[in-house]
Amino acid sequence: MSMQEFALPKFSLRFFPIWQRHWLVWKKIAAASIMGHLADPVIYMLGLGYGLGSLLPEMGGMSYMAFLAAGTVCYSTMNSASFEALYSGFARMHEQRTWEAILNTPISLDDVVLSEILWAATKSLMSGIAVLAVIWLLGLSHSLMSLWMIPLALLIGLTFASIGLIMTALAPAYDFFMYYFTLVITPMMLLCGVFFPVKQLPESAQIIASVLPLTHAIDLARPLMNGAIPPQALLHIGVLLAYTLFGFYVSLVLFRRRLSK
Repeated sequence: MSMQEFALPKFSLRFFPIWQRHWLVWKKIAAASIMGHLADPVIYMLGLGYGLGSLLPEMGGMSYMAFLAAGTVCYSTMNSASFEALYSGFARMHEQRTWEAILNTPISLDDVVLSEILWAATKSLMSGIAVLAVIWLLGLSHSLMSLWMIPLALLIGLTFASIGLIMTALAPAYDFFMYYFTLVITPMMLLCGVFFPVKQLPESAQIIASVLPLTHAIDLARPLMNGAIPPQALLHIGVLLAYTLFGFYVSLVLFRRRLSK
């Protein structure tokens, strides 16, 4: 175990050409990609919103459809960033050997990992904006405060891309990611208030939910959707940034160890 593996990351602008490369590749399949990331959350939102909305006309001081829509924006950006960081990131690192080609240039692994996080966050931002556009078209939010959900979507993307890359660094194959989605992403979706208030859960589940990043994202999104300033906004933002920095550093250490073998 080398101390070099634990060195703090060195940032430079050399991450940008890698991000640009991912953008140019993605542009070739942009329409299909956007539809794929938009269809799932919108189906959830409309299906559950109209279905349960008829039984639960109001929740958390807003219509159930609006309540669900705010959670759906966070869920959609979480999923988009996670899929990109895990499946696409693993393909570039292991299957396509794109990382190997890039690392044969003067670009460092720090730049490669940072570019992966920023690219996954960019895709999650586009996913979040697409869902927000549906929300605005349906008239579920009329407040200018809801525009703050756009930078929030980027922050959520950074958070879950960083966490997801830890799994990518550990994964021996694609099948490994099913453990992450089954044991981490799905429980977060159910515990963190996407479909119902966290306060409805048993106290032990509320404690678990309070430390999960998706809960803090939704606690920011829902008031913004309703035209209000989120209570404890700086705390929620700080937690998401802490997860981002932790995920970035840990994933970088694990990639250094994996690629040095």
